[in-house]
Amino acid sequence: MISRVAFIGLGVMGYPMAGHLARAGLDVAVYNRTGAKAEAWVKAYGGRHAATPALAAEGAEAVFLCVGNDQDLHQVTLGEDGAVSALSTGAVLVDHTTASATMARTLDQACREQGAHFIDAPVSGGQQGAENGQLSVMCGGEEAAFERVAPVLDHYGKSVVLMGPAGSGQLTKMANQICVGAAIQGVAEAIAFARDAGLDAEKAMQVIGAGAGSSWQLLNRHQTMIADEYDHGFAVDWMRKDLMICLAEANRTGTPLPVTAQINEFYKDIQAMGGGRWDTSSLLRRLRRRD
Repeated sequence: MISRVAFIGLGVMGYPMAGHLARAGLDVAVYNRTGAKAEAWVKAYGGRHAATPALAAEGAEAVFLCVGNDQDLHQVTLGEDGAVSALSTGAVLVDHTTASATMARTLDQACREQGAHFIDAPVSGGQQGAENGQLSVMCGGEEAAFERVAPVLDHYGKSVVLMGPAGSGQLTKMANQICVGAAIQGVAEAIAFARDAGLDAEKAMQVIGAGAGSSWQLLNRHQTMIADEYDHGFAVDWMRKDLMICLAEANRTGTPLPVTAQINEFYKDIQAMGGGRWDTSSLLRRLRRRD
């Protein structure tokens, strides 16, 4: 059973995810590019703060990552003092970053050369899901390595599923983001339509939420959308990054994604409005520009 781990990347997702591991009694070493964040985490949860990703990974049975994008991921794994060089034989590197499937396969090969294993494991559920330990974890990699780390992932995952070989987790996350973007745009348009038609938008969403038009986005975001509040949840800048990964992969496979491409442009509009750090439900604010 895994007991000694490292967690690299203590952002809005990684900070509480690493916290769940510490609360579960695991020995956790953490690394974050902003050292003060790592020191604050250690003060809150115990464990130790490592000065580099390699030092965090040294001696760990499993190393977990949650950073921003492919470039960040490369830096903390394969760059100078990266975690991969310090992996013990048989250790498992688990990446929770939403990144490209190509990067996942690159890390899988690098881990193999080190005598270690790799699982790409992007998550869905946002900051709230991370804090509540209710994330959906989509994994790619070897079944034996997955079985070793699955009990650890259960500490913050309500659904932990192996989807196939390395890269499969990232491909599943891309499909997830396609669904999320379309659902939020649908809710935004429904609220705008209800309001302009003279309906009580809140009451309309409650009725729709009890029927076939319901979705997680409608149930959990319609009230803040109606209130024009977008200071929570997953940021537009990150969603655009994810959708660009989706569109690049779709271009490679020849899969048409017309709705996703359009929503990506809508988020580009929001960035131009100064809303890069607004959460993704701000698609309604874009529609309200004419108000």
